[in-house]
Amino acid sequence: MSAVIAGPQGEKERDDIAALAKGGRTNLFGFFLRLAARIPFLFIAGRASVYGPAALGRFASALVLIELTSMLCTMGEKRGLAQRLSESEGQVHPANVIADGTILAVISSCLAALFFWCVPGLLFPGGHYTQIDRLMVLALPAMTMTEIWLAALAYRLRVAPTVWSRAIVEPWTISIMAGAMIWIAPASGLAIAYITSVLAAALTAFIPFFREYGVPRGWRPRPNAMRKLALRSLPIALADAIEWGTRRVDIFLLGFLAPPSAVGIYYAAQQVASLPQKLKTSFEPVLGPVITRNLKERDYAAIARQVCQVGFWITASQAGIALALGIPGTGVMGLVGREFVGGTGALAFLLAAEVVAATAVVSEAALIYVARLRNLWVSIGTIAVQALLTLGGILLMQKLGFNTLYQAAAAAAALMIALGLSSIVKSRMLSRILREPVNNWRWALVWAAAPAVVIGFLAVRLLPEWAAMAFGIPAILGAYFLVIWKKAFGPEDRRLFQTAKKVESEVPG
Repeated sequence: MSAVIAGPQGEKERDDIAALAKGGRTNLFGFFLRLAARIPFLFIAGRASVYGPAALGRFASALVLIELTSMLCTMGEKRGLAQRLSESEGQVHPANVIADGTILAVISSCLAALFFWCVPGLLFPGGHYTQIDRLMVLALPAMTMTEIWLAALAYRLRVAPTVWSRAIVEPWTISIMAGAMIWIAPASGLAIAYITSVLAAALTAFIPFFREYGVPRGWRPRPNAMRKLALRSLPIALADAIEWGTRRVDIFLLGFLAPPSAVGIYYAAQQVASLPQKLKTSFEPVLGPVITRNLKERDYAAIARQVCQVGFWITASQAGIALALGIPGTGVMGLVGREFVGGTGALAFLLAAEVVAATAVVSEAALIYVARLRNLWVSIGTIAVQALLTLGGILLMQKLGFNTLYQAAAAAAALMIALGLSSIVKSRMLSRILREPVNNWRWALVWAAAPAVVIGFLAVRLLPEWAAMAFGIPAILGAYFLVIWKKAFGPEDRRLFQTAKKVESEVPG
């Protein structure tokens, strides 16, 4: 737990923690909204007679490449923009700074969309697609711009638009449209729903962005400066893409080695498991600006404290949700459809992967500013290890005669191992650079997990499946977070759940 700092430095530290807590609270609320919206989509895509596991698998294979390409096309602006805005503060109009990266992103995303339109076989490895499915490439420019607009808003600590765009508009639009397309255009319903949701999310992000920053003043394209920006941003762009790619390379390999139905089941498990991962994004928008401001002042101790603080918040939350979703995993996967129950093993490994990844995630939030090239090499090593383990695991399961569901579980286990190794390496690297300890582990997490596991086990064994989820999941979460609150949370931790007025009243006068 971080020590209380006195004086002006302590006041600044409290302000930073308060900003992180406020952003976390706002996005934490968005997490639960996203959870409520994502389940209807999986239910519709998994159970509807016109969709099912095979259609969901083909959709997932295309989605992987589109979203990975979009991440590259942001040119690192998702996290690098905060540093550029901080460095140019008071010198250049902020809209002009954003415009430089925006032009690069628009050009690269449009070229990528044109390429995939001309070579659709890369998006759909099985060769099954319609002309409407090919239109999924329209999501590329919109998705790329959305990331930049939301990053610019986050720099000014405006995270509510992220919640609206990512947690409300996008997931609810895809769920509603997927249901409507069953009667209108069933053959391409998932593609239409996806395109509509991405465009709706982009519009939701653009309106507050335009109100906040307006239009550039006296700006014109500067090819030389934009070329330098592209080279400078490349390590961050690649690190972003690789970090995202670790959650998708397994689907990519399964798409080539397993039938579409197995990919669809794995994708459904991943969508459930990725819900705790969204908690990471609860803090990411405000953690970047806070770190860049402390870097300007060379306050490395503050950066280490903030990374540890946020890392513990994320780890504690993800572990509780992983237990709540993993223990009654059969029932959770059964909500999507009975064919998806076989993905319970993959779900367990994927949930564990998100917990062990938390340390790597928060460490990387600082490393991209203080050691971007070394961080990039570690990220490349992580995804290479994951790809080798995934490929080896799938082929081993095939050689031993296990079915595709075991192959999916092997892919999930590979992700867990790779992310665990990444957490160890990145936290130690950051600790050496800052010359401060970086560790978000607390033994109280084990004490909190113990009663949660007992309650979950009893619920699954003694109650019907529907009751185990309806009553067991809240009971698991309640027992876990009660122990965390009593035994692990100190004054700094509890600010996550306090209002701004409550925090101010605790600051010494």
